[in-house]
Amino acid sequence: MARFHDLTVTDIKKTIRDAVVVTLRPENGAAADFDFTQGQYLTFRHDFDGEELRRSYSICAGKDDGVLQIGIKRVEGGAFSTWANEDLKIGDRLQAMPPMGGFFTELNSDNANHYLGFAGGSGITPVLSIIKTTLAREPKSSFTLVYANKGVNTIMFREEIEDLKNLYLGRFNVIHVLESDAQEIDLFTGLVTEEKCAQLFEHWIDIDSVDTAFICGPEPMMLGIASALRKAGLDDSQIKFELFASAQPGRLARKVVAKDAAKSANMTSAAITLDGATQTFDMPKDVTILDAALENAMDAPYACKAGVCSTCRCRVLEGEVEMVANHALEDYEVEKGYVLSCQSFPLTDRVIVDFDQ
Repeated sequence: MARFHDLTVTDIKKTIRDAVVVTLRPENGAAADFDFTQGQYLTFRHDFDGEELRRSYSICAGKDDGVLQIGIKRVEGGAFSTWANEDLKIGDRLQAMPPMGGFFTELNSDNANHYLGFAGGSGITPVLSIIKTTLAREPKSSFTLVYANKGVNTIMFREEIEDLKNLYLGRFNVIHVLESDAQEIDLFTGLVTEEKCAQLFEHWIDIDSVDTAFICGPEPMMLGIASALRKAGLDDSQIKFELFASAQPGRLARKVVAKDAAKSANMTSAAITLDGATQTFDMPKDVTILDAALENAMDAPYACKAGVCSTCRCRVLEGEVEMVANHALEDYEVEKGYVLSCQSFPLTDRVIVDFDQ
């Protein structure tokens, strides 16, 4: 089971006014634990006035950059992102879990693929890692990026993206779509919608040549893009998602139970395995597997509690649960019994769950 490690901040750079790129060095011999795959993220924890907050940020470095870097864009009212942008200093130590996430495809130097990426705002962070790694490790492959922002001054990694265009002439193409800044081509102004994608596929992007598409950004944008990709002929196995924001609250209000209902009818006997040890306890059926584990002093992994990041993934070995939201697991993972514990409520009177698989 992944645990938190110390990382020292070795560099901090502004990429736009409200976003920083933080370079990190693993300490205490943990370098091997942070050998990431392009497109993965790190889950951090930090104490704010006695309250522990956990947040996940994607790695923006390529595999061959020789550094571990994340991009953090300040979110309105966001305690962690504001602190990182305003108060974090070189020499500070952060605590993070090793890299996680499945927002990538396996690379092969013999591939001659055409990859298509869609990113909205800070959703460029993992996509940039994928672009840099793919172009470096698959010399016959090409990459097209559609990058949506409000305006020119909000484009994260703008200079780095331009440098990549110059480095990989003919293999890397970028289409900037700006919501508020007018451009010479009307199609490149406004929001990235399903309809706009269809027009891009008709006039600017050879969709028939695309092998894999990556989408990272706000959920409404992602759903529209995915729909357009499917209508253009791509199947779900060719479309990779990474959600950056979700309308899910992260924890649902407890269900109303009739006062005369038998208490036992609303309880589950749960056996939860974590770090090789199994703990058994009774839990209410209106509490998530994750919350029940935490309430019973189990150090279960989690980050967003919104069904987005997959940090809390576990496998149900016996019994049934209801997973009310899933923005992270692939269909094949769900078929094998994997669930997001932060979104999963027990349905049967007994469940056996394993965080170690």
